[in-house]
Amino acid sequence: MTGRQTLTMIKPNAVKRNLIGAILHKISEAGYVIKAMKYMHLSKAQAGEFYEIHRGKSFYEDLTTFMSSGPIVAVILEKDNAVNDYRKLIGATDPKDAEEGTIRKLYAESKSHNAVHGSDSDENAKIECDFFFSKVERF
Repeated sequence: MTGRQTLTMIKPNAVKRNLIGAILHKISEAGYVIKAMKYMHLSKAQAGEFYEIHRGKSFYEDLTTFMSSGPIVAVILEKDNAVNDYRKLIGATDPKDAEEGTIRKLYAESKSHNAVHGSDSDENAKIECDFFFSKVERF
């Protein structure tokens, strides 16, 4: 899996704004293949478990509340250099700093409501993919 897969989540604000199709279209245009996809509503406990790495940081409580505020779409994406290329495609965490044409520049509302999550390393991509998907749910 190293280097070939990454995880994204289309966050509750983007789902609510009916941006699932537009975001998936940008991802597809960038050459990614969807290997698994799930539409679900995270509980506060599940959001806390997923973002455990950020526990104790000032934004943790707001993040887990936001991520459990509505449905999300979790997706395993595959292509060469998946993590690094996807980080470029989504842009900076703060949409004000994101490059033109990136997903966050186009669809984020703010730094904390930035439309999508993207794994930040190959190691975390594996952990995150395993959090959402069993082996039989992947193609």
